[in-house]
Amino acid sequence: MSERIEILAPVGNEEMLRAAVCAGADSVYLGLVGYNARRGAGNFTPDALVRAVSYAHARDVKVNVTLNTLCFDGELPGLEAAVEAIAAAGADAVIVQDLAAAALVRRCAPGIALHGSTQMSVMNLAGAKKLARMGFSRVILARELTGAEIARITAECGIETEIFLHGALCMSVSGQCYLSAFFGGRSGNRGGCAGPCRLPYQLGERQGYFLSLKDLSLIDRMREIERMGVRCVKIEGRLRTPEYVAAAVAAARAAREGQPFDRRLLERAFSRAGFTDGFYTGDYLSKKMFGRRDERQAEETRAALPQLRELFRREREAVPVRLALTLDEGGGSLVATDGAGNRAEARCGIPPSAARQEQAALDEGYRRALAKTGGTPFFAAEIDLAGTGGRWLSAAEINRMRREALAQLLALRETPRPRPFAPAPLPGTAQRQGRERRLFLRFSSVEQCEAAAAELAERLIFPLADRKRIPEDWRQKSILALPRALFADGEVARQVAAAAAAGYAAFEAPNIGALALVEQAAPEAGRIGGFGLNITNSIALEEYRALGLAAAVLSIELPAARLAGLSQAIPVGMIGYGHLPLMLTRACPVRAAGGSCAGCGGKSALTDRKGKQLAVACTGAGANGARELLNPVPLWMGDRRELAAADFELLYFTNETAGEALRLTEAYRAGAGYPGAEFTRGRYLQPVE
Repeated sequence: MSERIEILAPVGNEEMLRAAVCAGADSVYLGLVGYNARRGAGNFTPDALVRAVSYAHARDVKVNVTLNTLCFDGELPGLEAAVEAIAAAGADAVIVQDLAAAALVRRCAPGIALHGSTQMSVMNLAGAKKLARMGFSRVILARELTGAEIARITAECGIETEIFLHGALCMSVSGQCYLSAFFGGRSGNRGGCAGPCRLPYQLGERQGYFLSLKDLSLIDRMREIERMGVRCVKIEGRLRTPEYVAAAVAAARAAREGQPFDRRLLERAFSRAGFTDGFYTGDYLSKKMFGRRDERQAEETRAALPQLRELFRREREAVPVRLALTLDEGGGSLVATDGAGNRAEARCGIPPSAARQEQAALDEGYRRALAKTGGTPFFAAEIDLAGTGGRWLSAAEINRMRREALAQLLALRETPRPRPFAPAPLPGTAQRQGRERRLFLRFSSVEQCEAAAAELAERLIFPLADRKRIPEDWRQKSILALPRALFADGEVARQVAAAAAAGYAAFEAPNIGALALVEQAAPEAGRIGGFGLNITNSIALEEYRALGLAAAVLSIELPAARLAGLSQAIPVGMIGYGHLPLMLTRACPVRAAGGSCAGCGGKSALTDRKGKQLAVACTGAGANGARELLNPVPLWMGDRRELAAADFELLYFTNETAGEALRLTEAYRAGAGYPGAEFTRGRYLQPVE
């Protein structure tokens, strides 16, 4: 293997940067203030980013910057300014979720590598290949993948893969969680997650932390992961401490070298009742995946801090240099060079004395003095001596020259090296007007749709798996929705091909991997993007049009007031009704509570602290099996349809009966108020933070 697997460390502030680098990280990831998925971290101003990149690059550590939040149109100029700041700092890569951020990097600063965030929900080979075709150099895979799934994607995708090695696990597939946004107005997709999954819930008579997963740790599998060909392993934790970062990095380095590491110290640095590898091993339906942090563990962490701080107290001597000492009658010089072409020189004007030692002992003394690079990031890979025959110079003078030369070399290496940047034109403000009220109905099964309801809608959306049961006279107006959980894409690809051969011409793609499958079988006019693509701005719309989408359902986090100004690149839809799926999970909260599939029947519900019941909608336990947590309060915009400047409105039926779906459709078409006790306007009228 030509390159060792890269260890990528989280950095939330400058102290964490020093801890990560001194502990031995190969690369770090950090956020610019704004536009990153950890707004609560210290993050970096543009000036601080220049210092951070200079510090890291001087020590041969790469810097990846997170621009991994969803942006609205009014924020695009600020996003472009962020790309400019990243280019000015000379960072190595940008991690993105929103295709607008990817587009701006490609247009304005093409010298910066593009990494696809785990929030892009890339969970299969088709999605990874799609990112490769889009110009990404790396994909950060979904955390829910098994080891076998990671190995297959890595072997066949033609793009670098990065996986999470250690740190917190979200219950939801990243990018597909709206629980914080709808329950507290703080969007995880915009960096403000309030962590409602860490709160207690009740299932039946049992109360517990049924959405709180233990922290992941695959550090003891480092060599195995490296053999798979995974390019980079990522430590989660920009909101944690320098001590935590140092502990995880040091353990990962040891494991990479086949050396033992102190797992107990790693747990003391931070854990939630220990660690889990449940997704990696395929044991993700076990209640062993779940855990929470208590005060006892917090006290253990406090007690371990002095030991943990020793991991990053000193500079790590990791950068090889060549030191060349030359002496002559008038003094001498010491030249320090590195592998990047930098050269520094320190001179001595003191004439050497006649040597009283044998030449071998004299030269050995010079070498020992020059090799003392402690306190710097350098080590003397080569030491050359010239003109030392019979000449003695004091150790103090040699040490001074060494310190001076290495300080100069470090300053040269810390010189900022900006990357080229050129502004790009941003989309103008559109004047999207409300049009004819086109109505789409989306069902969780064919049985949910009565013939009378089908007559009221322009298009019907059914699960791909129901394709053989859809009545013949509905098929021309039917759209087949691919699964939102799409870990095994081979069987789904075959189903899409079979459906296309049977005459179906329209498919809904809920994520980038599904889009890749759809484009192989469906004509462009039949490719519809689902809300899981999280489209919130005009550039993203234009990018998806270029990728072949004919229409798209917009993000459920996009305020209604922002919809009217969106690009008219393709028709767009907004969800007008539904118990919206606020979480998409591969792990099972019912199993966490000690339940079983036999006792659940796909009809369980979690009760939160306010007594609201979140239905757990299950799609089975196979490779693409998943659970969705449904909002207990339905969205309703039927009596506010004047706010819908969309081209179509979508009613999203989940657990309703066929009769209920028909009555709700009739009420919505009539512009009536919600025909029930409680409803929400979602985030349409109360924007997320």
